Amino acid sequence: MVDLQLDGVRKAFDDTVALDGVTLDIAEGEFFTLVGPSGCGKTTTLRTIAGLESPTAGTVRFGGADVAGVPTEERDVGIVFQNYALFPHMSVRENVAYGLKFADPPDGQSVDERVADLLELVDLSGMGDREPDQLSGGQQQRVALARALAPAPDVLLLDEPMSALDARLRETLRRQVKRIQTDLGVTTVYVTHDQAEALAISDRLAVMSDGTVEQVGTPREVYERPATEFVASFVGENNLFRGEAVGRDGDGTTVAVDGTEFRIDDGVGDGTGAASDTVTFCVRPEDLRVGADANRFEVAVDTAEFLGETTRYYADWGDRTVVFRTPDPHDGDALTLGFDPADARIV
Repeated sequence: MVDLQLDGVRKAFDDTVALDGVTLDIAEGEFFTLVGPSGCGKTTTLRTIAGLESPTAGTVRFGGADVAGVPTEERDVGIVFQNYALFPHMSVRENVAYGLKFADPPDGQSVDERVADLLELVDLSGMGDREPDQLSGGQQQRVALARALAPAPDVLLLDEPMSALDARLRETLRRQVKRIQTDLGVTTVYVTHDQAEALAISDRLAVMSDGTVEQVGTPREVYERPATEFVASFVGENNLFRGEAVGRDGDGTTVAVDGTEFRIDDGVGDGTGAASDTVTFCVRPEDLRVGADANRFEVAVDTAEFLGETTRYYADWGDRTVVFRTPDPHDGDALTLGFDPADARIV
């Protein structure tokens, strides 16, 4: 296992810049996720770590060593692609053993012992003689994972490995993947466009947009304290409000939005500019509460969606749509919403 560093990595394909100064520091044994919309550069970042793409500029390091010019097969990485890429003419056992063609099994094990251990690890014991087309999608995914893990790589790279599976199976398998990664302690970089998946599975994550890193942090940090407007709007549901700062003090900022003043207590009050600065802040739907005492404003309910534990409401406030969630049903069109000043974030 090693740590990984990307320092100012840039990747251009002719006139298209796929990565623009990506800098990351991934700890040894960490489960690190790259998340963002299609075309944001997350897969290119993964391929650059793997050695499948060469950076136009910048440096990739494994354990502090620059790996420029080191081919993929010599980087000690295991890779699971979106389509699994299993060999259809080989059995499950042969597919897993293929990962040992170019490296000896760890800890002095024989190939048969290593394959048997991995099939048990991914809950496929007794299925070694099956062909790939006899397996479900989830089982194929686990075979691909076992094959990637067979040589005990320093780094495991997973490129949207669950995107073809249904939602319930994805939830089951992501728990298995996280358990396996935790048991083995292998440094893992995981690519997904699914924000919920990234929040659920990661030790830390990087939110990417247009070839750049918008924010790096733990799932809770990124969700509760988004650093930019893009992160606030991409990771989970959010309400964005833009207004003018009409007052600041040591605890926070007062922002006027269409004549309504809101107090934002997020510790950025002093030294953030003149009182007339334009400010954007966000409030999560679960933090908007009916009948709250602070930061109150009147809305007109448009639609409601029952989600089981909660109901999601879409409401109109002037020319804006506001989303809030609550476990309590509410009748009528007009409601007063509010939020705690500490629950809003300036982005």
